[in-house]
Amino acid sequence: MAEQDEVVAAISDPGEIGRAEHNRGDRFVVGLGNIAAWLFPILMVAICAQVVLRQAGHNQAWLDDLQWWLYGAAVLMGIGYAVVTNSHVRVDIFYDNFEQRKRIRTDILGLAWLFLPFIILCWDVTFDYALTSIRADEGSDSPNGLHNLWTLKGFMNLSFVFIAVAIWSTYVRLLGKLTRPALWKQFLFAFPSVTYVVNLIFYYSCFTVLYLTRDPEMDARDVGRLPIFGEWEFGQHEMRWTVLAALILTVALIVVARLFDRKDA
Repeated sequence: MAEQDEVVAAISDPGEIGRAEHNRGDRFVVGLGNIAAWLFPILMVAICAQVVLRQAGHNQAWLDDLQWWLYGAAVLMGIGYAVVTNSHVRVDIFYDNFEQRKRIRTDILGLAWLFLPFIILCWDVTFDYALTSIRADEGSDSPNGLHNLWTLKGFMNLSFVFIAVAIWSTYVRLLGKLTRPALWKQFLFAFPSVTYVVNLIFYYSCFTVLYLTRDPEMDARDVGRLPIFGEWEFGQHEMRWTVLAALILTVALIVVARLFDRKDA
C-alpha cells in the first residue's frame, strides 16, 4: 500500500517523494516551486488569447512579451524544483546500474563540483546585466509591449540564487546519507563552489571599499585596474590575486569550521 501511495504521489506531486528527508531548504524550494507552477496555466491562457486575437486582426504586443516573461520565470523556478525533487531527465546509461552509495557520490560530484559553480557563474554574469537594465529603466522594444523589462532581468538574476539554494540543500541532504554533514565537511566536499563564492565576496567587497574611498579623479574602470585585481605570475602560469586570496580564505574557513566542530563534539 505504501509503495502504491508513493507511485501515485510521484505522478501527481514529485515534491511529496521523500518529503520526510527534506530539510528546510528543500521545503522552501518545493513550496516556491508549487507556487511558480501556476505560471504555466496562465501562460497557456496568454498563448491561446494571443492566437485568437491575432486571427481576429487584433495583435497584442504585450501578450507576446508576457509569454516570454512567464515562460522564462517558470522554467528558471522549475530548475530548482527539479533538482530538489530529482524529477529532471537523466540521459545516462551508467547511473541506473550504480549501487546506492555510488549514485549519491555521483550526484554530489555533479551538484557541488559542476552544476553549482556554473549557477554561481550565471549569477555573477547576470548581476551586472540586471543592474545595467535597472539603471537604464529598460523597457520593451515595442511601444505596446510590456515595459519595465528590468523586472524580468532582475528576477532572472535572483532565480539563480534560488537554484543555488536548491542545489546546496540537495547536496547537504545527500551528504547526510554518507556521513554526518558537519559544516566543515559541507565546505570541503563542495570546495570549488565554496571557493567561487568566497572569491566573489572578496572581490566585490574589495571593489566596493576601494571604489568608495577612491580618488575623485578615478572611475570604476580605474579601480578595477588596481594591483589587488592584478595577476600573480609563477613560471608560465598566472593567477589573479583575488583568486589566490579566495583559496587561502576557503582553506582557513574549513579549518576554523573543523575546529569549532571538534570543540562542540
